[in-house]
Amino acid sequence: MIVGILGLGYVGLPLCREFVRGGCEVVGFDIDESKVEQLQKSKSYIKHISDASVAEMISSGRFSVTSDMKMLAQPDAILITVPTPLNTMREPDLSYVENSCRVIARNLRKGQLIVLESTTYPATTKEVVKPILEQVSGLVCGKDFYLAYSPEREDPGREDFTTKTIPKVIGGINEESLRRAIECYQKAVDHPVPVGSCEVAEASKILENTYRCVNIALVNELKVLFDRMNIDVWEVIKAAETKPFGFTPFYPGPGLGGHCIPIDPFYLSWKAREYDLSTRFIELSGEVNCSMPDYVVSKVADALNAHCKSINKSNILIVGLAYKKNVDDCRESPSFRLWELLEEKGAKIDYHDPFVPVIPMTREHKKLAGRESLMLSSDMLNNYDCVLISTDHDQVDYEMITEHAISIVDTRNVMNSSDKKVLKA
Repeated sequence: MIVGILGLGYVGLPLCREFVRGGCEVVGFDIDESKVEQLQKSKSYIKHISDASVAEMISSGRFSVTSDMKMLAQPDAILITVPTPLNTMREPDLSYVENSCRVIARNLRKGQLIVLESTTYPATTKEVVKPILEQVSGLVCGKDFYLAYSPEREDPGREDFTTKTIPKVIGGINEESLRRAIECYQKAVDHPVPVGSCEVAEASKILENTYRCVNIALVNELKVLFDRMNIDVWEVIKAAETKPFGFTPFYPGPGLGGHCIPIDPFYLSWKAREYDLSTRFIELSGEVNCSMPDYVVSKVADALNAHCKSINKSNILIVGLAYKKNVDDCRESPSFRLWELLEEKGAKIDYHDPFVPVIPMTREHKKLAGRESLMLSSDMLNNYDCVLISTDHDQVDYEMITEHAISIVDTRNVMNSSDKKVLKA
């Protein structure tokens, strides 16, 4: 079996590795020439995929990478792992999926299996992907070619589960499509989980992330309430999770980040309007989570006020730019929003992140691209009016920060709360 993977990012590249290890010949496709060149030189651009892993794939003789989309006719199965962001109106932007489908359709041949992995609203595979593939290629889905949906479940930084061991939900457009998709994924994953339709598979991923979004919003709202009541929300959560049943701990933060939780629930709320329904939980959760950066900025103002200073003309160091601890992924990171809000109020901002040495080009924060992380030192910490801990990386020297920072705002509960210079946010 030859497997083609279109999109070699945080989802596509780990998939390539597992299919190669499973004995398949794998062709990776990406329009980003720099990614193609790095992989061809056995270099990785994703922290949790090592250079050694890429070298292992290349040396096996079963992995090649290209930007030539005409080669899409070669694989027996093509997996689509491209972004599905929101537009400026917080509506689904399926342009990456649609463009990928058009490119595939122009090279589609009989017998190929196409699988969409990108997170999206229920019915995307049937209502968007299938028509494009059929209309452009002239082939009939379910007869000439096969179509399925299998949501990605990557969690960068996690060590107890991997691409191979995370159960893989799979839904087919018809029974033969499902059978072929299961046969394909069995080469790379331990636990295929077949479901009755593409729509069920699509809805399962939306449910997973909406569940997390709603519960994070709950603890974020309680954080604000408990702060006014002079109660430590972190201690409350620690006490509650001692119950062996009926409670799953979620933790507050400075806002939501990553490519899933801040985005996916809005795909479902957008689709719900087609059925004249309002998804109030989703909308309220989004409102609460989106308000967190403003709350954190108010805490920064409180911390500075305690030293008779204002945000205007203050020097502030943001510690942690990635959206979660111990990863190099800063997509949708709340740190960017904090940066912008503080700059709008006149602050001068620098950052320290051992996982993000240079800020990459992003869709919404292009003006920050190229800024470099500063090294922590006792002298440099003395130059900042406030240190804002936005991401709780393990590789950060928090003892140095405690000893030399003038004022600290901690959004991740990594500092000693009894220290008078620390303000929890």
